[in-house]
Amino acid sequence: MYVAYSLTSRFGASVADFWSSVTGSALAVGAIGAAIEAGVLRRIYRAPELFHLLATFALVLIIRDAALYLWGPEDLFGPRAPHLEGAVQMLGHALPTYDLALIVIGPLVLFALWYALTRTRWGTLVRAASADREMLGALGVNQAWLFTGVFFVGAFLAGLGGALQVPRMSANLSLDLEIIGNVFVVVVVGGMGSIPGAFVAALLIAEIKALCIGIGHVSIGGIDFSLSKFTLVAEFVVMAVVLVLRPWGLFGRAQSIARSAAPAEQPLRSATRPMKIVAAIVVIALALAPLAADAFSYMPVLFVEIMIAVLFAASLHFIMGPGGMHSFGHAAYFGLGAYGAALFLKVFALPMEAALVLGPLIACIGAIVFGWFCVRLSGVYLAMLTLAFAQIVWSVVYQWDAVTGGSNGILGIWPSPWLASPVAFYYLTLVYLTLVFAIVGVWLCAACSSRRLVSRCAQAAIRRCARKPSA
Repeated sequence: MYVAYSLTSRFGASVADFWSSVTGSALAVGAIGAAIEAGVLRRIYRAPELFHLLATFALVLIIRDAALYLWGPEDLFGPRAPHLEGAVQMLGHALPTYDLALIVIGPLVLFALWYALTRTRWGTLVRAASADREMLGALGVNQAWLFTGVFFVGAFLAGLGGALQVPRMSANLSLDLEIIGNVFVVVVVGGMGSIPGAFVAALLIAEIKALCIGIGHVSIGGIDFSLSKFTLVAEFVVMAVVLVLRPWGLFGRAQSIARSAAPAEQPLRSATRPMKIVAAIVVIALALAPLAADAFSYMPVLFVEIMIAVLFAASLHFIMGPGGMHSFGHAAYFGLGAYGAALFLKVFALPMEAALVLGPLIACIGAIVFGWFCVRLSGVYLAMLTLAFAQIVWSVVYQWDAVTGGSNGILGIWPSPWLASPVAFYYLTLVYLTLVFAIVGVWLCAACSSRRLVSRCAQAAIRRCARKPSA
């Protein structure tokens, strides 16, 4: 959008110049995407899928900072499309002429992309590469240029979509995170690899949101419901329902493991003696750190924040690493634990010690309920379903003002008298963190030892069978 804003603002006075600027901005974005693919993403194609997601998310943050440097923090409004500034009366409502043009452009782009993927040699090569890259390379096809071309087309279409939005909305720095969630939802609901599926999913979600806004309030059994508030989470509810009923989306198919994919991660190994010594030194250093609280009064508070962040990061790694489940909605359990402890403390008037024990149980209940649906999926579908549940939790918490305080949160939470000191709360956090790490570490080591024992027994059985003479 920023590139389109710059080009259309300077060269988009006439009809031809405006649409040439829109096309030129899309081509420029496509070229940037191709350069990123060749310089960054090509190096990690054989890495696990999670690395690709993290790398592209890092690029989003880098590009966002670059946009801040080049265009500044202000919202930038582009010019209207020439000869499309007016509106058309339809069913008693004024529909902008430019929106009608977009309604026509959308299906045209859909048809062009569908034709390119299903009726051209390039599309055949792309579909073949997604199934078996090694075989395609053995046939003499240059995979590097093929994937660069695919990335160029994808970036071009993304740039075209942003350029077409310039006359309708401002270019701002929050667009990246706002649009990426909706794009993920549309792709997953429609089915990975299905272009018509993405188109149908976009129409379905847009119509549901429009109906919620149009209907407004409804009353069921004497209870009023505001459907307009449902638009905050409508797409994620749709995605959750679709993935539970049809795990591969509306038009998707069961994913097959592509050849030349990344190898399986190595199993966990017991910590070596030097690692144990380092861990002991770190714990001792943390135990002695409050001695410097007189010189650095904020240090206990800062270290508490760091240890809480470490605990959350370790919990996410536990799911993604040993668990092998990619979760985009792990923050929901962090929030459920926090709100659970606060509600036990303030609403039920329990002591803080009991609230700290019972609060995580709320997160456990949420994990059991969400996990019952999520563990049936894998890969991107699993990650997106966890994100859907997290967004649903956020929507409920954000709008339930009477219980959760809405956007203000739950205020007036104070610790027990013996924990009022920052140093006392620091030591409580340190003990809690150490116990959790110790319990989980012992359990993981025991589980890995059992797996290695089973593996050795299986290998021994195979060797015995191989030594037996054939009949």
